[in-house]
Amino acid sequence: MKLALFDVDGTLVDSRAMITASLTASLTAENLAVPPQKKLLSIVGLSLADAMRALVPESDDAQVQRLAATYKEAFWQFRASGEHAEDLFRGARELLEELRTRDDVILGIATGKSRRGITHLLEAKGMDGWFATIQTSDDHPSKPHPSMVIQSLSETNTKSSQTIMIGDTTYDIEMARSGGVKAIGVTWGNHQADELARAGAHILVNDFNELRDGLASLWQHEAP
Repeated sequence: MKLALFDVDGTLVDSRAMITASLTASLTAENLAVPPQKKLLSIVGLSLADAMRALVPESDDAQVQRLAATYKEAFWQFRASGEHAEDLFRGARELLEELRTRDDVILGIATGKSRRGITHLLEAKGMDGWFATIQTSDDHPSKPHPSMVIQSLSETNTKSSQTIMIGDTTYDIEMARSGGVKAIGVTWGNHQADELARAGAHILVNDFNELRDGLASLWQHEAP
């Protein structure tokens, strides 16, 4: 069996507006300067506490916890109000639907989102039950630690040589490489193509049609 392991934010879902607004609310509540959007989005993929430490390196543990709590509150308020949409990228649903009908492919998720967040998102998008393994920040060290990859392989009984991690950040690529699986970097997300290449992406793709071809190409070769 082959495993396609997807990141979510910046890979399947365009959540930039939601994340930017929630981070802004969190930082503002602590009277901290709000950096440009590029800097805010550079931390997408990390666990929430690690993301806050990266944005505010001078913060102590107590402030990190406050920042994280305020972020969660703002995020769910925005989601409840519908003020900031989390839309699937064009072509994402079609490729997922195609892959999930194949007898030789298993779908999985490895995300920095919480279990609550990913459960809500999949239900809202009508994709509940599509993914055989779902790894979240609630149960693992932050990316790029390989724990999510290792657990996904265990749960699906899939060989590492037939597993591909698809993500938009260097954290995804580094996690894949340290976990011994292949990595595809998508260029429509939160990190630049050259960053993904330097992190060790086996290939880069610019849309979901290229992703389909990239998966087929990498699955033809056993060695990661």
